Amino acid sequence: MLKPSIIAIDGPVAAGKTTIGTLLAEGLGYSFVDTGVMYRALTWKALKLNIPFENEEELSRLASSTEIKFAPTAGDSGWHQSVLVDGQDVTSEAHSLEVEAAVSLVSKVAGVRRVLVEQQRRLAQNGRIVMAGRDIGTTVLPHAELKVYLEASVEERAKRRHLEMVERGEAVDYHAILTDLIRRDEIDSKRSISPLEAASDAKIINTDDLNPDQVLSRILSLMH
Repeated sequence: MLKPSIIAIDGPVAAGKTTIGTLLAEGLGYSFVDTGVMYRALTWKALKLNIPFENEEELSRLASSTEIKFAPTAGDSGWHQSVLVDGQDVTSEAHSLEVEAAVSLVSKVAGVRRVLVEQQRRLAQNGRIVMAGRDIGTTVLPHAELKVYLEASVEERAKRRHLEMVERGEAVDYHAILTDLIRRDEIDSKRSISPLEAASDAKIINTDDLNPDQVLSRILSLMH
């Protein structure tokens, strides 16, 4: 089997998409795009401009007028990659608790998704890319040669997210994270535009009892 040029990785919040996608892209010498960070970046800007999340028209205009780019991280920042909004590095701000709580409300807006999906497709047009998100295999890149859907119990995902945030020095409560993940799963899976679901031809991997290297090994085995 020829090495797939476009690889889609989907799954719910904190299923390991960014960690696995980064490892996979590095191993293949591919680019990696975490589309979730694009929605986070836009959410950060909407919060900064005090745009109400129910104002879908204004959020859609914001998406159209905002430049979102990726860049290598500087030093040991703890992030997989940096995200720039209109030239400003907002990586840390895009992962704040405030953005975390609001991003599903912004990402369910049809106009926002149309703009960002178009940008994501442009990023993938030259191939040699691993792209992670919620709707990559179903909507953004339905013709990707390899589609992977990572899943894990909400309790396991909350535990991972809690550990991740504690390691960054953030004071967070596990039960608050669990409650928020349940809420976000509900929004992501029931939105009318590109709901969270596995593509019909995706390879589903449950990561509950697997470490990142084991998940990576399973994905690589799908290429042979």
